Amino acid sequence: MPAALPSLLAWLAVLLLGRARPADACSCSPIHPQQAFCNADVVIRAKAVSAKEVDSGNDIYGNPIKRIQYEIKQIKVRGHIGSGGWGCGVAPSPATHTPSAPQMFKGPDQDIEFIYTAPSTAVCGRLLDTGGKKEYLIAGKSEGNGKMHITLCDLVSTWDSLTPTQKKSLNQRYQMGCECKISRCLSIPCFVSSSDECLWTDWAMEKNNVDGRQAKHYACIKRSDGSCAWYRGMAPPKQEFLDIEDP
Repeated sequence: MPAALPSLLAWLAVLLLGRARPADACSCSPIHPQQAFCNADVVIRAKAVSAKEVDSGNDIYGNPIKRIQYEIKQIKVRGHIGSGGWGCGVAPSPATHTPSAPQMFKGPDQDIEFIYTAPSTAVCGRLLDTGGKKEYLIAGKSEGNGKMHITLCDLVSTWDSLTPTQKKSLNQRYQMGCECKISRCLSIPCFVSSSDECLWTDWAMEKNNVDGRQAKHYACIKRSDGSCAWYRGMAPPKQEFLDIEDP
């Protein structure tokens, strides 16, 4: 028995490590909401109506791949077509209002009907409340034909948890900075390495909080000279971005 004990312990260690791997398989680095927007193929506002587990092909060993399929309903809002375009300060007349349409901030012309994700958070699955009572902002990858895929690392937030600035930035402001680079500052001091970079200092300035002032109230915008800088607030940026303020 004593001679077999080391082998038994080694086998148990392997077993425990094997069980730990799925939980360790999903690791997400914090990113600014604007980065999540820019990285996504599709960004929508929607409710999850129902969910079921489905097979999505087989892995290399022939085992079925399980995923959760959410049937979703995109939130419809009444929009408008202004003659001055976004950010020009031109108020549209009532006659320019369009019928209600599903709210898609980024993505294909086709509405999204189904969202897929892994079956548990241990393998990067993102779980949604079903029943159609909770509205979400959902960013993820397109799978075509009215389908998209989300993971634990994608931006998925309840709509009510977003700040007014974040909601406003979804329409076009985040897109204005998708060519910029947002770099997370881990400790002070930290510096930009190029003019097209914005330093994200929430982690360093707010005690390891990645949902701080810059995440809630700022967007990194590319200016007319090609440089990038933080823009704060809900008002449309001026043409020269003269009112951009560093946090």
